Amino acid sequence: MIDTLVMYLQYPFVRYALIVGVLIALCSSLLGVTLVLKRFSYIGDGLSHVAFGGIAIAAVLNLTDDMLLVLPFTVVAAILLLKTGQNAKIKGDAAIAMISVGALAFGYLIMNVFSTSSNLSGDVCSTLFGSTSILTLTKGEVILCVVLSLVVVAIFILFYNKIFAVTFDENFSKATGVRADAYNLLIAVVIAVIIVLAMNLVGSLLISALVIFPALSAMRIFKNFKSVTVFSAVLSVICALAGLLISILAGTPVGSTIVATDVVAFFACWIVGAVRGGLAK
Repeated sequence: MIDTLVMYLQYPFVRYALIVGVLIALCSSLLGVTLVLKRFSYIGDGLSHVAFGGIAIAAVLNLTDDMLLVLPFTVVAAILLLKTGQNAKIKGDAAIAMISVGALAFGYLIMNVFSTSSNLSGDVCSTLFGSTSILTLTKGEVILCVVLSLVVVAIFILFYNKIFAVTFDENFSKATGVRADAYNLLIAVVIAVIIVLAMNLVGSLLISALVIFPALSAMRIFKNFKSVTVFSAVLSVICALAGLLISILAGTPVGSTIVATDVVAFFACWIVGAVRGGLAK
């Protein structure tokens, strides 16, 4: 097995996949804790469907780099989603469902009506489940992912205290002078960037798993926000690496394998948390 791994690691596309996988898993887990605590965790799923719509439009326009369209398209959707979710007539969960289903339907409709591919089903499957896209990354895409990931991590570290305050008590934060709306907007934009990056890793239908499972797993064991965030990040990176390596060795779909690894890790953390809770009593 080790010899097989060494052989595969000689190929640039495998190294690219591992680098991108680790970075995306790290970024997703950092903001995942905040989104789960704010009960806005499903935003990842909604924005991923919006990104799918953007990819469909980029495919019809024959854009060589769909990131130029998909990234701003998703960021604008995140801002609209935040504003709509604050509307008294349309609550956050309803706004996410509305935008999510609408974007997914229009994206698939556009790909069918204006299809330029001879293998439409394969393209859709790859986009939805991340079947092969992470194994076809170019050097330019990897560099872009590294730069954007570093920006996301830097933003989280620089604004950690503000994000913490907005996460736990938004009204109190506003009362103390924190510009809660601005930081909510920052969170929405950053998660939009993460979603676009994660499309290549697990596909649009499985992105929520990268955001939700590491955070929920960490919460089974730790209660402190900082401890939960750190453990979530470490666990997410380990699961991403394990999922990628298992996928390469066993020939299984990349996205599904990573998510399955996250699910197994969640149940392991749940058991550890239950045992610790029992011993404490």
